[in-house]
Amino acid sequence: MSFSPQSKVWIYQSNRAFTNDEVNAIQQKLNDFTVQWKAHGRQLEAKAEILYNFFIIFFVDEASAGVTGCSIDSSVRIIKEIESEYHVDLFDRFNMAYKVDDKVIVTNKEDFETLVNIKAVGPKTIVFNNLVQTLQEFETKWEIPFEQSWHSKVFAHLL
Repeated sequence: MSFSPQSKVWIYQSNRAFTNDEVNAIQQKLNDFTVQWKAHGRQLEAKAEILYNFFIIFFVDEASAGVTGCSIDSSVRIIKEIESEYHVDLFDRFNMAYKVDDKVIVTNKEDFETLVNIKAVGPKTIVFNNLVQTLQEFETKWEIPFEQSWHSKVFAHLL
């Protein structure tokens, strides 16, 4: 399945890494959901992936059917089920994710601020911009250096 660069993207970041067994089980749940995901009775061209054991990402190509409020609500319900079943938080936007070498680390805003302050997170540190909205943005602006991210504006007073 090939998706348009304008396909919609939603990113949910876990506060902890999923185990490999959890990834397999959650991916199956997501696959079962996306194959029957509809908007006003029309099948959505959609897929979901788990990346780095931290991120659940939905992609929807609206060429054949557009996403509606009800269809978005159904995706939120599946995310809430995953939260409950696996005891994770997937809605806390104050958790920050960044990379050290190829390892993803998720921390709360206060600890991230400290890491920026002590220069453990610097201008070239890769951070995750979970605010991207399209596949094109996802491919070009999801994993970016701190200095190019919204994070650098929020934490500019520490640089």
